[in-house]
Amino acid sequence: EVQLVESGGGMVQPGGSLRLSCAASVFTFSDHDMSWVRQAPGKGPEWVSSINKGGGSTYYGDSVKGRFTISRDNAKNTVSLQMNSLKPEDTALYYCARPRPGTIVAGPDTEYDYWGQGTQVTVSS
Repeated sequence: EVQLVESGGGMVQPGGSLRLSCAASVFTFSDHDMSWVRQAPGKGPEWVSSINKGGGSTYYGDSVKGRFTISRDNAKNTVSLQMNSLKPEDTALYYCARPRPGTIVAGPDTEYDYWGQGTQVTVSS
């Protein structure tokens, strides 16, 4: 069974930074694009960022562009999300997700076949 395990969430003040990590196992990590998706209380899932299988192409939602950076280490089977200049509206449960093979890599229409359990990010003063 594919496993995606997120870590690194927590509470931070506005303007602060957090780094999320996702450890993947039980599949050939380097064969798959990866994404981060978040869900705020009372709202639907929001695509945040994606990275292609080789790590050479990255994609960001408009709300995080310029503040968040996605990266991956295929030797360690990890994907990370560096989040800077955090805002209260970034508060959400952040999920690492694997796009379904053949779906588009990035954007709200991406389909996912596996999700992690999520890690909570709270931005508050």
